Amino acid sequence: MSLIKSIYSVIKSPLLTEKSNREMGFGKYAFWVDKESNKIEIKMAVEKVYNVKVEKIATMVVKGKMKKIRANQPGKTSSWKKAIVTLKKGFEIKIT
Repeated sequence: MSLIKSIYSVIKSPLLTEKSNREMGFGKYAFWVDKESNKIEIKMAVEKVYNVKVEKIATMVVKGKMKKIRANQPGKTSSWKKAIVTLKKGFEIKIT
């Protein structure tokens, strides 16, 4: 078994929110990534999948929120990891 994860298991999906759409004009893209992945794995995966050059990566763990499930039963959403990827000048990703 390889120590390096598959590039498709590192990047789960791009995040399409109002804030991330605004940042796309500046070459910053947001992705939902695997919680155990590190910046090196994320950089390799983005460069291979989208055929671009990455300049910088910022990662953060978004903690789950308390929610009500059914009739006032407390529950919690799961925590997940987000990566903000800044591309080098002249590169862009077409996300629809």
